[in-house]
Amino acid sequence: MSPALAKFSALLPDLAPWRASRDFRLLWVQGLVTFFSSAMAMIALPLQIKELTGSPLAVGAMGAVELVPLVVFGLYGGALADAVDRRKVILLTEAGLGLLAAVLLVNALLPEPMLWPLYVVAAGVSALAGLQRPALDSLLARIVPHEHQTAAAALNSLRWQMGAIAGPALAGLVVAYAGHPYAYGVTIAGFAASVLLCRRLSPAPPAHDAEKPSLRGIAEGARYAWSRPVLLGTYAIDLAAMFFAFPNTIFPFLADELDADWSLGLMYAAGSAGSLVLGLTSGWTSKVRRHGLLVVGGAAGWGLAIAAAGWFGNVWMVLLCLAFAGAGDMLSGLGRSTIWNQTIPEELRGRLAGIELLSYSVGPQLGQVRAGAMAGWTGTRSAIWTGGVACVASVGLLCLALPKLLTYDSETDEDSLRRKAQQEAARGADPREAAGTA
Repeated sequence: MSPALAKFSALLPDLAPWRASRDFRLLWVQGLVTFFSSAMAMIALPLQIKELTGSPLAVGAMGAVELVPLVVFGLYGGALADAVDRRKVILLTEAGLGLLAAVLLVNALLPEPMLWPLYVVAAGVSALAGLQRPALDSLLARIVPHEHQTAAAALNSLRWQMGAIAGPALAGLVVAYAGHPYAYGVTIAGFAASVLLCRRLSPAPPAHDAEKPSLRGIAEGARYAWSRPVLLGTYAIDLAAMFFAFPNTIFPFLADELDADWSLGLMYAAGSAGSLVLGLTSGWTSKVRRHGLLVVGGAAGWGLAIAAAGWFGNVWMVLLCLAFAGAGDMLSGLGRSTIWNQTIPEELRGRLAGIELLSYSVGPQLGQVRAGAMAGWTGTRSAIWTGGVACVASVGLLCLALPKLLTYDSETDEDSLRRKAQQEAARGADPREAAGTA
């Protein structure tokens, strides 16, 4: 192989997790189907609220409606993931999400669709996502070997971006030319296919001495997270970045202001396009040891790009900035996911996954409220660029407050070495588990 070709090959995604684990392959395909179909509803739902109300605050209120169910069920879902078969949790919640999509379809077919069911469904989706994501995230740490965690995170992000790009782009066309019912119909079909794939996953029972979900168990997970400055840094930086610089909910109004209604679907897809490019060239990240630097650099890049998107008045420059923002967000996400899966003990993985869910989900929900309220107060573009500047400033302050995140090294960190030994011992002690992870 020529040196130039070797360098190019090193940039390509590392497929080691795909080759090693059947369950990882199933989850990857299932996630692609789910993300694609969910993206259709993600675009159709705020557009329908905009059409019914014409208010940016009403669209941003989705974040407020989703927040409490996400917090409550996210924490409970983390404790549940440590206490029951994670496969069952994933299967049942996927079925529930499909039923909620059916409610959206029925409402959209009414002669005069109602507003309140849209908020009820948004809250229900948030609750089910809170129950499901800790089980999904903690399952990844079990089925993928320690040394392949960054590669697995890159492949999962790549999958998500593929669905997130195609979903919004097609959703904009489907809603514009066919209507909301067709978009919701695609969502239902996607969840039906996802349930069939989830049924083929291997059982993922809890440890034999696992406790039932309880407030005491949730508190134990929170105490562990609070005692680890590296984990705190990943949570805090992601919360700050999403709270200050997540303007997706006001994209319909930005498109109007730029006199480019045709660009709405592209605005939603641009960030995913940037993430996709980074994912397709992510092979180098498998060799990174200082994952905290990925978290910090990616979050700062996200904030700078969002600030630029709010500043420019040319729609093509805005789309380019959103693409760069997506690349920064994915880079930060790879660092966070690797640190989480490489350092947290198996017996706490579900509960910490619940806390992680809050760190990367509560921020966007609050960010929607912030963006909608500020856009109504100061204008759409100023709400976007000031949020990006605040994001960069907050990342800098958090680095000063939690310096251990910047010095994290997967080959010397005690928690990382302990988790690696725990996983290797588990695979050696249980041949059936070894077969599922190797």
